[in-house]
Amino acid sequence: MKKQNKSQKKNILKKIFIKISRILGYEIIDQNNFFVPTQEKNLNQNLSIQGKKSINLPLGEVKISRKVNALTVIFRSCTNVNMLTQSKKRLFDKEKSEYTFRSLNSIISSLKEAKIKFPKIQFDIFVIDYESKKKDIEHMNAQLAKSNIKHSITSLNLNEFDNNIEKLNAKNERVTKNQMSNMANIHKSLLMAKNHCQDLIYFVEDDYLHKLDTFSEMILTYERISSQINRELILCPADYPYLYTKIDSTNIFLGANTHWRKIEETLCTFLTSKTLLEQYWSKLISMCQYEHYPFEQPLHDIYKSEYCLSPIPSLAMHCTNVNSIFGLSPNLDWNKLWEDNKNYL
Repeated sequence: MKKQNKSQKKNILKKIFIKISRILGYEIIDQNNFFVPTQEKNLNQNLSIQGKKSINLPLGEVKISRKVNALTVIFRSCTNVNMLTQSKKRLFDKEKSEYTFRSLNSIISSLKEAKIKFPKIQFDIFVIDYESKKKDIEHMNAQLAKSNIKHSITSLNLNEFDNNIEKLNAKNERVTKNQMSNMANIHKSLLMAKNHCQDLIYFVEDDYLHKLDTFSEMILTYERISSQINRELILCPADYPYLYTKIDSTNIFLGANTHWRKIEETLCTFLTSKTLLEQYWSKLISMCQYEHYPFEQPLHDIYKSEYCLSPIPSLAMHCTNVNSIFGLSPNLDWNKLWEDNKNYL
């Protein structure tokens, strides 16, 4: 009887201690049972609280000083052009529209997952399309309509930007119509981000497939690392193969559930903040007015001053030719990611 009373008292005191710890914002770890009683979670579950604290064992807690309030995806689509500057075939060898639909599906799925986890964050999708077939635009509209995410589709008018584009590029060659449409689409994306976005912006081309946890990871990672170094960031979700073709020193950061490294080159798919967008506005717009070599050189110039990070392993797959150095990420199940996004309607 005495043993039972002692056990009951112990349990009551334990519950009181857990409640007080929870109120004060402390976490208790029961390492014997692999359990965190203050959150009622196992140690292998996500212990971070969006906007408040990032927890990673055994490193402990990072107080979040840079809270994410909104995330806008700006999706640039064109189902009529297979490859912008190449005649090579893509992985899986399908019609371009198939990559567009699966890419959009992967974004919608990942956003819906993030929306459930982070109900206080505002999510929306803007699609900027250039000369896709009417049936393809209707298809994208149908995908977006069932997403329950705020969205819109805008048709790009090339004439709106034609006079802003220099007709000879850095190689002293004439800029192709495909490249002009690409530059105009990026310009339109930047203007839309500047005029309509509130916080984080993800600029993405229509041939990237995303994991289900891509946006959750990028949001929590952005908060964690930005709070640690007190700086805004650029995040690229793809672990490009070029990163393994040379030996360069880098910095490794711990994200929410994966590692991130500092990189100096990306394509035009990346996530950043409206703060950095406005800070580097002239540099970003220059990419839409003059075809540099490489095309993304203005971005690479920005990365010399700011932290651009990419995940290890990759959170997204670039569906281009298998031999591209900016293509398929290593140690990623490409076929699974492709198959996971085939049921887009």
